[in-house]
Amino acid sequence: MTAGQVAALIAAGCFAVLSCAAIFVLLRLARLMSAVTCMVTEYRDRADLLIEQAQAAVDRTNAQLARTDAITASMDQVTANMAELSGHVSALAGLARGLSSAATAPLTGLAAAGYGLRHAIGVRRSLQVAAVAHAATENDGAPVPQPSARAAITSRPGR
Repeated sequence: MTAGQVAALIAAGCFAVLSCAAIFVLLRLARLMSAVTCMVTEYRDRADLLIEQAQAAVDRTNAQLARTDAITASMDQVTANMAELSGHVSALAGLARGLSSAATAPLTGLAAAGYGLRHAIGVRRSLQVAAVAHAATENDGAPVPQPSARAAITSRPGR
Protein backbone atom coordinates (compact mmCIF):
# COMPACT_ATOMS: atom_id res chain seq x y z
CA MET A 1 0.00 0.00 0.00
CA THR A 2 1.29 3.21 -0.94
CA ALA A 3 1.20 6.38 1.01
CA GLY A 4 -1.52 7.78 -1.25
CA GLN A 5 -3.67 4.75 -0.63
CA VAL A 6 -3.14 4.95 3.16
CA ALA A 7 -4.04 8.61 3.03
CA ALA A 8 -7.14 7.79 1.00
CA LEU A 9 -8.03 5.04 3.46
CA ILE A 10 -7.58 7.40 6.42
CA ALA A 11 -9.59 10.05 4.63
CA ALA A 12 -12.35 7.53 3.87
CA GLY A 13 -12.36 6.40 7.52
CA CYS A 14 -12.56 10.00 8.75
CA PHE A 15 -15.30 10.67 6.24
CA ALA A 16 -17.24 7.63 7.46
CA VAL A 17 -16.84 8.67 11.13
CA LEU A 18 -17.85 12.22 10.32
CA SER A 19 -20.78 10.97 8.29
CA CYS A 20 -21.90 8.73 11.19
CA ALA A 21 -21.55 11.66 13.60
CA ALA A 22 -23.52 13.89 11.23
CA ILE A 23 -26.25 11.25 10.87
CA PHE A 24 -26.38 10.87 14.67
CA VAL A 25 -26.65 14.62 15.11
CA LEU A 26 -29.33 14.82 12.40
CA LEU A 27 -31.32 12.01 14.05
CA ARG A 28 -31.14 13.80 17.43
CA LEU A 29 -32.12 17.02 15.75
CA ALA A 30 -35.08 15.28 14.09
CA ARG A 31 -36.24 13.95 17.47
CA LEU A 32 -35.83 17.39 18.98
CA MET A 33 -37.83 18.93 16.15
CA SER A 34 -40.65 16.39 16.56
CA ALA A 35 -40.72 17.01 20.34
CA VAL A 36 -40.83 20.77 19.72
CA THR A 37 -43.61 20.26 17.19
CA CYS A 38 -45.62 18.23 19.73
CA MET A 39 -45.06 20.89 22.40
CA VAL A 40 -46.13 23.68 20.08
CA THR A 41 -49.24 21.68 19.10
CA GLU A 42 -50.11 21.13 22.80
CA TYR A 43 -49.56 24.79 23.60
CA ARG A 44 -51.72 25.80 20.67
CA ASP A 45 -54.49 23.44 21.83
CA ARG A 46 -54.23 24.80 25.38
CA ALA A 47 -54.21 28.34 24.08
CA ASP A 48 -57.35 27.60 22.06
CA LEU A 49 -58.98 26.15 25.18
CA LEU A 50 -57.95 29.19 27.23
CA ILE A 51 -59.28 31.53 24.55
CA GLU A 52 -62.60 29.64 24.52
CA GLN A 53 -62.81 29.85 28.32
CA ALA A 54 -61.95 33.54 28.26
CA GLN A 55 -64.62 34.12 25.59
CA ALA A 56 -67.17 32.25 27.73
CA ALA A 57 -66.22 34.39 30.74
CA VAL A 58 -66.60 37.54 28.65
CA ASP A 59 -70.01 36.35 27.42
CA ARG A 60 -71.16 35.65 31.02
CA THR A 61 -69.87 39.06 32.10
CA ASN A 62 -71.79 40.74 29.27
CA ALA A 63 -74.96 38.90 30.31
CA GLN A 64 -74.46 40.01 33.94
CA LEU A 65 -73.89 43.59 32.83
CA ALA A 66 -77.09 43.49 30.79
CA ARG A 67 -79.00 42.24 33.85
CA THR A 68 -77.33 44.88 36.01
CA ASP A 69 -78.38 47.57 33.54
CA ALA A 70 -81.96 46.29 33.69
CA ILE A 71 -81.89 46.27 37.50
CA THR A 72 -80.41 49.76 37.59
CA ALA A 73 -83.14 51.05 35.29
CA SER A 74 -85.72 49.35 37.48
CA MET A 75 -84.18 50.91 40.60
CA ASP A 76 -84.37 54.35 38.97
CA GLN A 77 -88.06 53.77 38.38
CA VAL A 78 -88.52 52.54 41.97
CA THR A 79 -86.74 55.64 43.27
CA ALA A 80 -89.03 57.89 41.25
CA ASN A 81 -92.09 55.99 42.49
CA MET A 82 -90.90 56.24 46.10
CA ALA A 83 -90.41 60.01 45.74
CA GLU A 84 -93.94 60.34 44.37
CA LEU A 85 -95.31 58.16 47.17
CA SER A 86 -93.45 60.25 49.73
CA GLY A 87 -95.14 63.36 48.37
CA HIS A 88 -98.54 61.70 48.65
CA VAL A 89 -97.83 60.55 52.21
CA SER A 90 -96.74 64.06 53.18
CA ALA A 91 -99.97 65.46 51.79
CA LEU A 92 -102.03 62.85 53.61
CA ALA A 93 -100.16 63.42 56.88
CA GLY A 94 -101.32 67.04 57.03
CA LEU A 95 -104.88 65.95 56.29
CA ALA A 96 -104.69 63.24 58.97
CA ARG A 97 -103.45 65.77 61.54
CA GLY A 98 -106.32 68.08 60.67
CA LEU A 99 -108.88 65.30 60.92
CA SER A 100 -107.36 64.08 64.16
CA SER A 101 -107.47 67.51 65.78
CA ALA A 102 -111.02 68.06 64.51
CA ALA A 103 -112.16 64.72 65.92
CA THR A 104 -110.38 64.99 69.26
CA ALA A 105 -111.22 68.62 70.07
CA PRO A 106 -114.86 67.89 71.05
CA LEU A 107 -113.81 64.78 72.97
CA THR A 108 -111.17 66.74 74.86
CA GLY A 109 -113.70 69.43 75.74
CA LEU A 110 -116.23 66.81 76.83
CA ALA A 111 -113.66 65.07 79.02
CA ALA A 112 -112.65 68.39 80.62
CA ALA A 113 -116.30 69.26 81.30
CA GLY A 114 -116.86 65.83 82.87
CA TYR A 115 -113.84 66.26 85.11
CA GLY A 116 -114.94 69.73 86.17
CA LEU A 117 -118.45 68.50 86.96
CA ARG A 118 -117.16 65.60 89.08
CA HIS A 119 -114.79 67.89 90.91
CA ALA A 120 -117.55 70.42 91.62
CA ILE A 121 -119.88 67.69 92.92
CA GLY A 122 -117.09 66.34 95.14
CA VAL A 123 -116.34 69.77 96.58
CA ARG A 124 -120.06 70.43 97.20
CA ARG A 125 -120.46 67.11 99.03
CA SER A 126 -117.44 67.86 101.17
CA LEU A 127 -118.90 71.22 102.09
CA GLN A 128 -122.27 69.65 102.90
CA VAL A 129 -120.65 67.02 105.14
CA ALA A 130 -118.62 69.71 106.89
CA ALA A 131 -121.73 71.88 107.37
CA VAL A 132 -123.71 68.97 108.81
CA ALA A 133 -120.84 68.12 111.17
CA HIS A 134 -120.53 71.75 112.29
CA ALA A 135 -124.27 72.04 112.88
CA ALA A 136 -124.33 68.82 114.90
CA THR A 137 -121.52 69.96 117.22
CA GLU A 138 -123.17 73.34 117.86
CA ASN A 139 -126.66 71.99 118.62
CA ASP A 140 -126.25 69.13 121.04
CA GLY A 141 -122.56 68.30 121.43
CA ALA A 142 -122.96 64.89 119.83
CA PRO A 143 -119.97 63.28 118.15
CA VAL A 144 -119.24 64.33 114.59
CA PRO A 145 -120.44 61.82 111.99
CA GLN A 146 -117.75 60.56 109.62
CA PRO A 147 -118.24 61.27 105.91
CA SER A 148 -119.25 58.28 103.84
CA ALA A 149 -116.69 56.39 101.79
CA ARG A 150 -118.38 57.51 98.59
CA ALA A 151 -118.09 61.15 99.52
CA ALA A 152 -114.41 60.69 100.35
CA ILE A 153 -113.75 59.09 96.97
CA THR A 154 -115.60 61.70 94.88
CA SER A 155 -114.39 64.74 96.83
CA ARG A 156 -110.70 64.07 96.09
CA PRO A 157 -109.11 66.24 98.74
CA GLY A 158 -105.88 68.00 97.87
CA ARG A 159 -106.92 68.92 94.37
